[in-house]
Amino acid sequence: MIGMVAFMAAIPIGVSAQPAAYRPGVEVLLRDSLSLLAGRRVGLITNPSGRDRAGRSTIDLLFHAPGVRLVALFGPEHGLRGTAQAGETVASTRDSATGLPIYSLYGADRVPTPTALDSIDVLVYDIQDVGARVYTYEWTMALSAEAAGRAHKPFVVLDRPDPIRGDVVQGGVLDTAFRSFVGQFPVAMRYGLTPGELMRWLVGTGRMSVELHVIPMEGWRRGMWWDATGTPWQNPSPNLRAMDALALYPGMVFFEGTNLSEGRGTEAPFQLVGAAWLTDAGAIARELNALRLPGVRFDSTARTIERGQKWGGATIPMLHVTVRDRDALNPVVVGAHMLRAIYARHPRAFEWNASIDRLFGGTRLRDAVSREGGIEALLPELEVESRAFADSTRRYWLYH
Repeated sequence: MIGMVAFMAAIPIGVSAQPAAYRPGVEVLLRDSLSLLAGRRVGLITNPSGRDRAGRSTIDLLFHAPGVRLVALFGPEHGLRGTAQAGETVASTRDSATGLPIYSLYGADRVPTPTALDSIDVLVYDIQDVGARVYTYEWTMALSAEAAGRAHKPFVVLDRPDPIRGDVVQGGVLDTAFRSFVGQFPVAMRYGLTPGELMRWLVGTGRMSVELHVIPMEGWRRGMWWDATGTPWQNPSPNLRAMDALALYPGMVFFEGTNLSEGRGTEAPFQLVGAAWLTDAGAIARELNALRLPGVRFDSTARTIERGQKWGGATIPMLHVTVRDRDALNPVVVGAHMLRAIYARHPRAFEWNASIDRLFGGTRLRDAVSREGGIEALLPELEVESRAFADSTRRYWLYH
């Protein structure tokens, strides 16, 4: 069943209408919905992005909330403290501040175990998402909710913004033959939903069964970027540190599926792409600029990559993507054209790795990059799929 609490009706737009101040779901919970947790043993899935506007962590807020018995913590990829690198296994441990057990959801287990669920009465989720289907947090949320449903435990989402706007859907939909931890359900790459709305869609369309409660935000509207909330950005993972990186991520993430650096180990991950053999970066930048892709400009540069990353320890030529108009930007279009431009000049040096089809959600991007005209044929298909996905999710919106 879906249980909705503390729902804030949309304010009609008029001359005198003033938007409410932004408040994340955790603040709304503490103000008027603690009855959901009162007298229950509470488990919390969170990381450093789970906090109120004053910077207080949801762990501390619930640990000290009257009538709430927080008994277990669950950490996603990058860990409860958000410091582990992408793909790095995270161990279960104990929180030094509260003494509570921390169950890793990015180690031997990707969902709460039956033993962990036996120790709680209700499971709460509070993590800032980035609005891209390949980010693992939303799938930690979905799979944990599914496990909670099997154990007959309620699942509560403390809602947070889609930081790259909730009214834009782009990039085509996952082929479920390629489902993985970077895509479990047929969701668009840039999917235009908050975590709570995504869960409402999953439950409402029968893709999973759980007693779901979504605590909505106040003061967030679909056309808002994160910085319009007036709240400082807290990195949800080590390499998404800036609004331009967030805006580009749904397309630049494809370079994780190649032998080019996606900018990890530099000051600007997902804004820089390069390899030692990309010696014609300047010519590629000019070629890409000639396409006049909306919202971006390309330049050539060089960076020394930190050890432990692709091309670590080397100084390599790179393409730098500057966002000039993030509202006009389609990051999947940008990423696809960059891949094709690089591949066309370096078909022997360019290599895919095994993750590319999982990242894209099918083989179509890899196939399109390998042939002339392939990208131009693929992009209209992705646009049609994205429109259809947006239409299918509209009834599950909480915000306008």
